[in-house]
Amino acid sequence: MMNRNYNFAFLDEGSKREIRRAALKAVAIPGYQVSFGSRELPIGRGWGTGGIQLTLSLIGPEDVLKVIDQGSDESVNAVNIKKFIGLCTDVETTTKTSEATVIQTRHRIPEVPLTNRQILIFQVPIPEPLRIVEAREEVTKKMHAEKDYAPIWLQLYESLVKYNKVTIASEYPCMVSGRYMMNPSPIPKFDNPKLHRAECLYLFGAGREKKIYAIPPYTEVISLAFDDIPFEKENFKGKKCRLCGSENTYLDEMFDQHGDRFYQCSDTSYCQEVRDYVSG
Repeated sequence: MMNRNYNFAFLDEGSKREIRRAALKAVAIPGYQVSFGSRELPIGRGWGTGGIQLTLSLIGPEDVLKVIDQGSDESVNAVNIKKFIGLCTDVETTTKTSEATVIQTRHRIPEVPLTNRQILIFQVPIPEPLRIVEAREEVTKKMHAEKDYAPIWLQLYESLVKYNKVTIASEYPCMVSGRYMMNPSPIPKFDNPKLHRAECLYLFGAGREKKIYAIPPYTEVISLAFDDIPFEKENFKGKKCRLCGSENTYLDEMFDQHGDRFYQCSDTSYCQEVRDYVSG
């Protein structure tokens, strides 16, 4: 049962309205970082407060919530966030991606394609894609305004010259609607193609940095790449999940007690559903 000592979804109604207004502006300008007044929560900043504030501001009594961390429904981060939101909303929770209407995630996009009745909310530590080349906020804002992304392109070029490949494994920058460069949060670049023309709404919340940005449904999202050197995601050719046998999902490299290497689906819900289907 919901703890009646809390307002529904913990935050006061004024705070939720302000966050929803910021989210609407973010939807209206895909990829643009909208500033908002980040609220205090009973967890430390940097532990997903931006994503939690979006979830608390958007969730309603009829919603079904799913929370994942690195693809897992059972990690400490996912379990505690789910417990907190359940305490102050009493909404139904699920581990099945297809059943959820609101999904909060850290570092992964589910393997099951999302629909237009679902919202995927990302926990974002650093929203600014230009931070690795420019530390000053006033300068990065000017670079976005002028669409001056040459330093990022130079970094990609230097990586190709030095290593013969782009070595960025996560937070791979992308262009949204051909206008704003965006940090897709620390998802592996394996997940980047899922952002392009997706049916669902993607919302990104950075509590510590006090920024919200969005990718509306059916929006063009292109990962940075040179014309003669296309974008490449992680390749798991020749590898498969030891539990469900999947060969086309993002796999975590793991080791057993004897030191032998094996691979397992990062998305635990997808892995379980495949096994349930196979077993009948």
